[in-house]
Amino acid sequence: MASLHVYSVLVVLFLTCGALMATKENDQIIKENNCETKMGLPCVLKAFMSIFKTGSISNKFCSELVVLGKVCHSALVKRTLENPLFKDLNPVTIIANSI
Repeated sequence: MASLHVYSVLVVLFLTCGALMATKENDQIIKENNCETKMGLPCVLKAFMSIFKTGSISNKFCSELVVLGKVCHSALVKRTLENPLFKDLNPVTIIANSI
């Protein structure tokens, strides 16, 4: 139980520290790595629903997500969390789902 609490604190700390320079940094990472062009729209929608809604994804779309790479995946998730439309989402849950 204590490890879950420590994990949650670390994730919140990570998000808080990264939020200061995240917007420009994430946009730059996404642009430099052509992240938005590496996945097809159907896969993007399924991955988004998986991370931000359902928490599960099929093997087909998971393999496309793996090809996207960790750098792109993390930058896209962080940029989405910065969007005011998603301000009510719990960042700890979203980060856990995205892993």
